[in-house]
Amino acid sequence: MEPLDTDMDYMVRTQGAANPDSRFNVLLVMPVFGILLLLIFAIAAIFQINLSDLIDSLMGLLIFLFFVLIALLFWAMAPRVRSSSHGHK
Repeated sequence: MEPLDTDMDYMVRTQGAANPDSRFNVLLVMPVFGILLLLIFAIAAIFQINLSDLIDSLMGLLIFLFFVLIALLFWAMAPRVRSSSHGHK
C-alpha cells in the first residue's frame, strides 16, 4: 500500500483572486454613454429639436467623461498589489 501524498499544494481561491482583466470590464460603461449621446443627437436631428441651449452643458459633460475615461484607464492598467493583511503567508 502506497503512502498518501500529504505534501500536495492545493489552490485556495479567495475573493481577490479574480481575473486581472476584470478591471477593464468597468470601461464597458463608457460606450453606453457614447451611444446615449448619439441617440440624443439623432433624435434632435430627426425631430428638429434645438439643442443650442444645451451645447455648453454637453461639451462640459464630454470633457468630464474624457477625464473619467483617462482615470479609469490608469486604474484598470495599474498592477495589483497583494496585501498580506489577512495573516496568510
